[in-house]
Amino acid sequence: MEEKTNLSKAEILMEALPYIQKFQNKRFVIKYGGHAMIDENAKNWTAKDIVLLRFVGINPVVVHGGGPEINKAMEKMGKKPEFIHGLRVTDEETLDIVMMVLIGKINGEIVSKIGKFGGKAVGLSGKSGHLIKARKKIKYIEKDGERIMVDLGRVGETERINTELIDILLENNYIPVISPIGIDDEGKALNLNADTVAGDIAGAIGAEKLILITDVDGIMEDINDPSTLYKKLTISEVEELMKKGIIKGGMIPKVEAAINALNKGVKSVHIINGKIPHALLLEIFTEEGIGTMIVRD
Repeated sequence: MEEKTNLSKAEILMEALPYIQKFQNKRFVIKYGGHAMIDENAKNWTAKDIVLLRFVGINPVVVHGGGPEINKAMEKMGKKPEFIHGLRVTDEETLDIVMMVLIGKINGEIVSKIGKFGGKAVGLSGKSGHLIKARKKIKYIEKDGERIMVDLGRVGETERINTELIDILLENNYIPVISPIGIDDEGKALNLNADTVAGDIAGAIGAEKLILITDVDGIMEDINDPSTLYKKLTISEVEELMKKGIIKGGMIPKVEAAINALNKGVKSVHIINGKIPHALLLEIFTEEGIGTMIVRD
């Protein structure tokens, strides 16, 4: 029995070998969010996976969200979270809460976890060295057959990514951990969607992969039926699923980020479930993978 177990362990390592060779010195952007940021076991295995990627010669860049934690903090302070098409409506008070949670709490926790397992991580926000230059986001929605503008408040979109700081850190074997807060022309902070920022950064730094860690197995025909998971989709297939309403809600910013990243030269985007132990390693280093991979047509 023990011999069989040892053999299966060896087979797993051998399956990983061609992928380790293929991805040497490549850059991966990992958008870290959902359940994997709350559950203690999930935090540990995600941090271990990220450290392992660095030690086998891959250069991970982590962009994190913090939606559930932000919601919790808002509710404690008597504010009700409000979303439009998956984007958080952000007034000045909400922005203070968002920054407190993302920069003050979550970013430091991720850096500490990576450090605990032997990695060298550095916490950043988009304000660090003008990393993410942003502008206020103008959002339009369809209502009663009309196209109307919605004010999301202090919500931004990326104008430009300054990759210099990321490049310096990667060249020196550090793992950048980035909060999705941008800075505008007047030096004011803007709340950015973490999926979108991850896509923008992946495109700007020439990443091989963008990996979005979420709470579902990937893109499914029926959200309640894991057997309907799409293992591989092209951009045009994703756009068709959006038109049909199969992709909706919080998945919309994820697939928009995926399309944006692919159009900017990223080779593939992966949507995976962070509730699955070592989801990152299973998606990257096995033939089968566990989530949805999106590629160019």
